[in-house]
Amino acid sequence: QVHLVESGGGLVQSGESLTLSCAASGFRFNLYPMMWYRQAPGKEREQVARISAPGGVKEYHDSVKGRFAIFRDNAQNTVYLQMNSLKTEDTAVYYCNTRAGGDDDYWGQGTQVSVSS
Repeated sequence: QVHLVESGGGLVQSGESLTLSCAASGFRFNLYPMMWYRQAPGKEREQVARISAPGGVKEYHDSVKGRFAIFRDNAQNTVYLQMNSLKTEDTAVYYCNTRAGGDDDYWGQGTQVSVSS
């Protein structure tokens, strides 16, 4: 059973940094891409970053390019999202996601990131 647990969210001021973690279990983590999504109040969920299974290919939403970095530790079954130069518009609930090779999306419970001006 796929299980994703996000952590690391919090309240920070504009310009500060946070690193989110997502601990994964229940599937062969090192075989599948992992994604970070976010959902702000009143907005649709959007993909923020994606990382390939080995970790060498990374993609970012235009709004976070140059500020966020996704990386993974396949030995620890964990994917991270390092967020620098945070802006108020980054305020959202951040979710870890995988399909683990199937058709279904698996989500964690989310972690709240709030950025104040």
